[in-house]
Amino acid sequence: MTAQGEIAAGYASGSAAIELGAVLVDGTVEPAAQVRIPLSMVNRHGLVAGATGTGKTKTLQLLAEQLSANGVPVLMADVKGDLSGLSRQGEVSDRTTSRAQDTGDDWQPQSFPVQFLSIGTGGLGVPLRATVTSFGPILLSKVLGLNDTQESTLGLIFHWADSRGLPLLDTKDLRSVIQHLTSDEGKEDLKGIGGVSGATAGVILRALVNLEAQGGDRFFGEPELDPADLMRQRGGRGVISLLELAELQGNPALFSTFLMWLLAELFETLPEEGDVEKPKLVFFFDEAHLLFADASKAFLDQITRTVKLIRSKGIGVFFCTQLPTDVPNEVLSQLGARVQHALRAFTPDDQKALARTVKTYPTTPHYDLEKALTSLGIGEAIITVLSEKGAPTPVAWTRLRAPRSLMDTIGDDAIKQAAAESELHGKYAETVDRESAYEQLMKKVAPPPPQEKAPEPPPRRQEKEEPGLVEKVLGNTAVKSFLRSAGSTLAREITRGVFGTSRKRR
Repeated sequence: MTAQGEIAAGYASGSAAIELGAVLVDGTVEPAAQVRIPLSMVNRHGLVAGATGTGKTKTLQLLAEQLSANGVPVLMADVKGDLSGLSRQGEVSDRTTSRAQDTGDDWQPQSFPVQFLSIGTGGLGVPLRATVTSFGPILLSKVLGLNDTQESTLGLIFHWADSRGLPLLDTKDLRSVIQHLTSDEGKEDLKGIGGVSGATAGVILRALVNLEAQGGDRFFGEPELDPADLMRQRGGRGVISLLELAELQGNPALFSTFLMWLLAELFETLPEEGDVEKPKLVFFFDEAHLLFADASKAFLDQITRTVKLIRSKGIGVFFCTQLPTDVPNEVLSQLGARVQHALRAFTPDDQKALARTVKTYPTTPHYDLEKALTSLGIGEAIITVLSEKGAPTPVAWTRLRAPRSLMDTIGDDAIKQAAAESELHGKYAETVDRESAYEQLMKKVAPPPPQEKAPEPPPRRQEKEEPGLVEKVLGNTAVKSFLRSAGSTLAREITRGVFGTSRKRR
């Protein structure tokens, strides 16, 4: 058996799989030696990494196409608009023909169902929003750039608002709550939530005002995204949701944290599934290094926990970045599929990253991995995945298949038109601004209008019956006050799950 055939034997699959490409050894590619990921293993998560210009985006396009063709919905961030071509058929060229021959692919141009979405109201796609309450203090702290102490303080502020039934729907609601707590009128409330420093609350307020000045306030509000709208099919194919992010390139922390909020929402709302034949949704975290940069320990702990546990809910997560070292070891150890494009080793730090990357792969007699990772051509990758039995497959230098959809952007006008024609447009296009914390606190500041006192009816004489013990207790003024307070608090209090996100559904 040839080396290519020996490697390909480790990728044999008797069930549905994503076809990645053909094995290459010593510069020779064997079209019959196929590399694939079993669909049942996609929810064991994965990593797509490589330097700029090595073909990562086309690999993401290839994965999205085949997931969609198998009826699996996909969510992807489209940072530069390069993935919008998924909605159009690809074009025949010498390069696609040559790649099809190399990889044994019966290439035919195809288009796939795509819905174009934008974070907030300033983009080209259907606007997506989250309420501040739902977003929670941990994720919002990441967006605001708060330290651990400030994050704890923000958590206490959220708790105060939650316990008093003050809905935090947009940034002006949170701003009004902080302004109340730092005012003379709210000093006693501030003391009652753990001795929060007024100076720390002021720092949070300034960070919030700065976020609003950068346009971040356009993301928070209603109608809030229903995660079920990301898990749809059209004509038996999974719908690919593309998050257009051109408006947010100046605030990368917001879009990376928004993706984490979406994942947390799915984690909280979906039922346990156990092992599945194919994922219910595959989630691609592009520019994953932005998610982990300057993250608090609480944030990193929750990411690790979510990635570990969400597999059992049928969700697959792929992190996409330049270097595997961008992803913390605790998360990296949970990623069963590795698609590593070429790495550069121009600096001492690059060389250290290269050496660390090599150590994350199984040993192989067929490749010098350190040399291979710097020698890969465009559209080639070093791959290992989990087999149907859950064991790592042999390391395979792979020439990847060409995407069947258009490998180019379709233009802003076409994206706008497609978004306007989407079935989600009517649901999310218009912002709703209902009464919330801002309006409720404004009412407390304004003096109440005078009211005429209604005349009291004459007292009625009635026979009194001696009350029993229960009636005596319940009739006690102090007990009545306690029950009213406890009842209203239980009705208003918002329970929070992973990342401090709201678990109280609308």
